[in-house]
Amino acid sequence: MSESWYDTAQICLNGHEINTGVTESPERNQRFCDKCGEKTITKCPSCNFNIRGNYNVPGVAMLGFTYSPPKHCYNCGDSYPWTKRALEAANELAEEIDQLSPEEQQNLKKSFNDLVNEGPKTEVATTRFKKLMNKAGPETGNAFRNIFVDLVSETVKKSIWG
Repeated sequence: MSESWYDTAQICLNGHEINTGVTESPERNQRFCDKCGEKTITKCPSCNFNIRGNYNVPGVAMLGFTYSPPKHCYNCGDSYPWTKRALEAANELAEEIDQLSPEEQQNLKKSFNDLVNEGPKTEVATTRFKKLMNKAGPETGNAFRNIFVDLVSETVKKSIWG
């Protein structure tokens, strides 16, 4: 029996999944995203390693498998462009919230990495984020939800948005 392996994924710079099986299904490849028009990539821009796609196990059919583009490269740990862009958008939005003082805006921004990169500070970031969103209002909370929907874990989503 041959060994299991990861195929390469093709993702646009905004994080839209194009093809999770570049090797097995090259006919699905696209140079540009059909959702947003951005360029697509198959390798980490920092270290040039392939973006992990489908996990192939010889003789096993994977049914009901859903793929989510990774946030960070498994080889170098750098954030992929879509992760960086989402965090940049969140930082820009934080600066637009008139209901928050400049100090509160900075505290909100400090929470973003911990919301996206689950770790010991995620619970603190979640609590801070909810507190500040109560002050900022539901419209702002929904805007952040749209930015973070594909980046935060289900646990973080449930904790913040129910």
